[in-house]
Amino acid sequence: MIRYDLTCKNGHAFDSWFASAGAYDALERAGQLSCAVCGAAEVRKALMSPSVSENAKPPARKLSEPGTPLEKAMAELRRKVEANSDYVGDAFAKEARAMHEGKAPERAIHGEARPEEARRLIEDGVPVTPLPFGPKRRAN
Repeated sequence: MIRYDLTCKNGHAFDSWFASAGAYDALERAGQLSCAVCGAAEVRKALMSPSVSENAKPPARKLSEPGTPLEKAMAELRRKVEANSDYVGDAFAKEARAMHEGKAPERAIHGEARPEEARRLIEDGVPVTPLPFGPKRRAN
């Protein structure tokens, strides 16, 4: 994989990954490149500087540990959700609706719902929100 900094004829700067330098060249020859900002078809490589680190070797960390501030915030959100709510799995829509209708005691829950189930809950006024992560059992 190779990453190129690119610019379009309108001056927008963006980057993109390609399988190889040859793959970029083939896409360029075929006219299959376009600006990620405005969609212009006239795209060219921008001047790039090499990515050089002051440390020859980055500090080691487990891949399961969050590395960026965003990953850390997501991990903390997951921890709080899992610590303060019950996981109901695929029964989420059924449980949320039962609580909304007063047929089940209210409690904090999280789980999974098909898109059409979630849409019906929202249309019916059931207070739900999607989480920015999936269940751990489906994570690598």
